[in-house]
Amino acid sequence: MPKIGIALGGGFARGMAHIGVLKVLEEEGIPVSMVAGTSVGAIMGAAYCSGLTIAELEEVAHKVRFTTFARWTLSRFGFASTDRMTSFLKQTLKVYTFEELRIPLGVTATDFKTGGGTVFTSGPIIDPVRASCAYPGMFLPVELEGRCLVDGMLSYPVPTRPLREMGAERVIGVHLKGQWSKGCAPRHFFDVIGQSFAIAQDMMSSVWRSAADIVIEPDVAGFDYDDFKRADELIKVGELAMRAALPEVRKWMEAPADALAPLAVGMVARPSPMPAD
Repeated sequence: MPKIGIALGGGFARGMAHIGVLKVLEEEGIPVSMVAGTSVGAIMGAAYCSGLTIAELEEVAHKVRFTTFARWTLSRFGFASTDRMTSFLKQTLKVYTFEELRIPLGVTATDFKTGGGTVFTSGPIIDPVRASCAYPGMFLPVELEGRCLVDGMLSYPVPTRPLREMGAERVIGVHLKGQWSKGCAPRHFFDVIGQSFAIAQDMMSSVWRSAADIVIEPDVAGFDYDDFKRADELIKVGELAMRAALPEVRKWMEAPADALAPLAVGMVARPSPMPAD
């Protein structure tokens, strides 16, 4: 049986789609050997790997709002701090170090000074997760281990390569592609900076896609970055996307051990559109 790793990309509230992906894998008895997460993917990955059940993750998703993680502040470095995330994670996680996790986890961040990517796999969990979520312009950078760290999306939009380095033989990348602004004109500053980063990330997508065997793309285009109140819908689109990829994943379970070399080109799995109400 191959060691399957799942890379959970960033996307703010859209990250609740990750719960649907994990839910289908559990229902189908497909074991996840390791997880890597960026931004909201780091939050979901830390919660899941610490021992939360899918039902518990769904319960958390129904309660959280933007202010659960963020506190508006006046600073030249950003408009919000992630200090509230510390108390949220202390209340939510079942363990607080990487070594105690039931499933190995990698949390990504970006060194603001060097631009290099950083992957945390040992020591305390909470501050690396905060750093992974420190979206430039919106959240204040996080000082950790003598470095100034910002969102992992700048270096690892979908952290597939860290999973390969962690030993994954098959990698599922979950990409939450969506527009920050639904109209032609942005609503505010966050739409401007968010859409700018989304464009840049699309331009570099070949890097992380080359390390994925399958790319899952839940249909989150109709959701805003702060649509926390639509948890049920987001979880559902995650389920639909994962189910579309199940036939290929099942082939991995049946393949002989000597057939587990990384695929040359990752398959992209997209679900059929959801029926209109």
